Amino acid sequence: MSGQNPDPEEDKLTGLEPGGGVPPGETPPGEASTSMTQGHEESGPRKGTQFLWIGIIGVVVLLCLLYFIGYIVGFFD
Repeated sequence: MSGQNPDPEEDKLTGLEPGGGVPPGETPPGEASTSMTQGHEESGPRKGTQFLWIGIIGVVVLLCLLYFIGYIVGFFD
């Protein structure tokens, strides 16, 4: 299959060497670098804080459950 090159100005491309290679410094870096701080801690919350919130949610759920059971039984009339 012989087709024409879709780029009519192949010899005028910047940064290409005769073999089609690219010289060093012509391409952008592979990944971005961050030299400044992110503005937040990377360590995350302490483990005790997680257990505290789980405990608070558990107590609220238990109180709601006891209230509805008491309402069904007829304790709150």
